[in-house]
Amino acid sequence: MRARYGVPLSLTAVGAAGLAYAAGFEVRSFRLRRVTVPVLPRGMRPLRVLQVSDIHMVGGQRKKQRWLQSLAGLRPDFVINTGDNLSDPEGVPETLDALGPLMEFPGAYVFGSNDYYGPKLRNPARYLIEKVQGHHGLNGNAPAVGVVHNPWEELRDAFDAAGWVGLSNTRGRLKLEGIEIALTGLDDPHIKRDRYAEVAGGPESGADLSLAVVHAPYLRSLDAFTADGYPLVLAGHTHGGQLCIPFYGALVTNCDLDTNRVKGLSTHTTDGRTSFLHVSAGCGTNRYTPVRFACPPEATLLTLTAKE
Repeated sequence: MRARYGVPLSLTAVGAAGLAYAAGFEVRSFRLRRVTVPVLPRGMRPLRVLQVSDIHMVGGQRKKQRWLQSLAGLRPDFVINTGDNLSDPEGVPETLDALGPLMEFPGAYVFGSNDYYGPKLRNPARYLIEKVQGHHGLNGNAPAVGVVHNPWEELRDAFDAAGWVGLSNTRGRLKLEGIEIALTGLDDPHIKRDRYAEVAGGPESGADLSLAVVHAPYLRSLDAFTADGYPLVLAGHTHGGQLCIPFYGALVTNCDLDTNRVKGLSTHTTDGRTSFLHVSAGCGTNRYTPVRFACPPEATLLTLTAKE
């Protein structure tokens, strides 16, 4: 009997230990990633940009709230929120409480699908199946039916009242002590709300720096931003793969971006032009899959410096 069942029981124990670690520790092991990106004109002082993404707030997540509040101590020049703030229709007050100290700084935001719609229980294996089939979000799958509608308007109104600039298929500007930042954003490509034609044309003249912002880093959006000449694109959505294999990395990105660029700083090239791309692994998870493995929750402090 021992020879027959010893190995399966050992594997079960290892799996249980891994699940306990992923759900009990790593999912709450919040980290700050620091990245330097040389995109500024020569002679311009460095700018510190805090990117928060994929908070997926659920009621009672006090540690996440306190950690997000503590990020205000970094004193960034401005904040970029790349969406998916909610994973609970009742989570707006706690989301705003967590982001309250950050909303004292200049900022801008785009929304993701989970800001608009409540999450649905689904088999995690479907992400692998969709990757093989080339289906992601509504880009090949049937439209969602019977979904819960989140009160995203409350988030929008609070962000706007704080002076944050909404970038859903539009442009905006931030003024920072004599420095003017032009921003171009898209609504979420994951649910086909992106309308690049409405913001096409590339960086604006007269601004000291132009940045592009989108929730889900689908290739069509990255191609458009890069072809138009934006030096840096900020995105989220991928959760860094969420469940990764140590020493290998992510298995999926939940979009058509390759897994080599699932999180962190990389580049994107199209039509002979190259842009920096930063994808945040985010600091939350879907409420129905509250686990992370080999992919800690994060925010990123990007220090923008002069071009080399």
